[in-house]
Amino acid sequence: MAAALERRGWTILARQYRCRWGEIDLIARAPEGVLCFVEVKTRSPQAIAPPREAVTASKRRKLRDAASWYLAQTGLDCPCRFDVAEVFPADTGGRRQINYITSAFE
Repeated sequence: MAAALERRGWTILARQYRCRWGEIDLIARAPEGVLCFVEVKTRSPQAIAPPREAVTASKRRKLRDAASWYLAQTGLDCPCRFDVAEVFPADTGGRRQINYITSAFE
């Protein structure tokens, strides 16, 4: 997922950022300057629910807490948002599909 964002001009600041409040899969700066905390979810094409539904209220709270800690530690003061990247693995011979949801939650 990080490589796909970099190809689109994003700057990856951290991968699998961990602190006592949780983990953030990717922290990246979008080309327009917004700091994005990205949760990456992968599910098989046969899954009943879309991957974004795995980002529960509890997970969102942990992401917010970890993001707050990251901002405090780095001293960054810029616009931020939480995005979700849904990754669907490729079927045999195909390409994986990515559904990128900007501002997935607040």
